[in-house]
Amino acid sequence: MLPTPKKYFVTAAAAEGATKLNAFDNALLAARIGNINLIRVSSILPPGTEYEPNLVFPPGSLVPTAYGYIISDVPGELIAAAVGVGISRESFGVIMEFSGKCTEAEARAKIEGMIREAFDRRKMEVIEMKIAAVEHRVVHIGCALAAVPLWY
Repeated sequence: MLPTPKKYFVTAAAAEGATKLNAFDNALLAARIGNINLIRVSSILPPGTEYEPNLVFPPGSLVPTAYGYIISDVPGELIAAAVGVGISRESFGVIMEFSGKCTEAEARAKIEGMIREAFDRRKMEVIEMKIAAVEHRVVHIGCALAAVPLWY
């Protein structure tokens, strides 16, 4: 069992690559999470977790991460990804991820709506949101990625 994370940040980046996997890897590198092993997690930010935008991970670390991404090999296509963290007054937070064929602004708006719905459903008040979003116009093979890595 993993310990409960105590720190996090939000990140979004896009990149091209020679293959779909290389585009994904290059987006991870651009997002500052390319040299770690992501453990995909769902949508809850543990109580008391602190935002630390300059968080650095030891290479090869196993890092719980909520993320969304989209890869396209259609030249000229616009893709976007976004993540958001909603912070509550009560206790824990909620993380939402989105990716699609849209603009950065549309992805950001989608995340904000998703966070509001998640809080409404839980009957909690959202007091702050941290959102990261990116859009990318595909040249050859592109990836747009947004993530919330968590750390101890």
